[in-house]
Amino acid sequence: MLTIDIVCIGKIKETYLKDAINEYSKRLSKYCKLNIIELPDEKIPDKLNESLSLEIKTKESDAILNHIKKDSYIICLDLTGKELTSEEFSKTIENLSLETSHITFVIGGSLGLSSDILKKSRQKICFSKMTFPHQLIRVFLLEQIFRGFKISHGETYHR
Repeated sequence: MLTIDIVCIGKIKETYLKDAINEYSKRLSKYCKLNIIELPDEKIPDKLNESLSLEIKTKESDAILNHIKKDSYIICLDLTGKELTSEEFSKTIENLSLETSHITFVIGGSLGLSSDILKKSRQKICFSKMTFPHQLIRVFLLEQIFRGFKISHGETYHR
């Protein structure tokens, strides 16, 4: 069975987001082994400059890298990534499941990911050019993974 890890910065505090994450996690158990690894976010000072921003992204990205299995196929969620349709995303997961047993999706903190982790990723995807809270993106990702499995298994799911 395919293992999917979601390594992300920040804890989910809102109950409604926790409920959605738990629901999609439960639904996904039929299709894959899912692990969600939450890492603490760095405090962002009120007076943020480029140097501090880089330092924070580096610390968060180093923590992420320490939680990625060596043989895993890394996909980063990033604004510079490719936008996919649900069908294309489904096909991506389906094709990857034929060549690897482990996929890791990476969701950075509020400032994004360091260039080091982006270079290590095998693929970058973008859900939208709009800005969303990274906690909400986690729900979007889980929903799209679930939708992708439904599509690839030929099962119906609301449109």
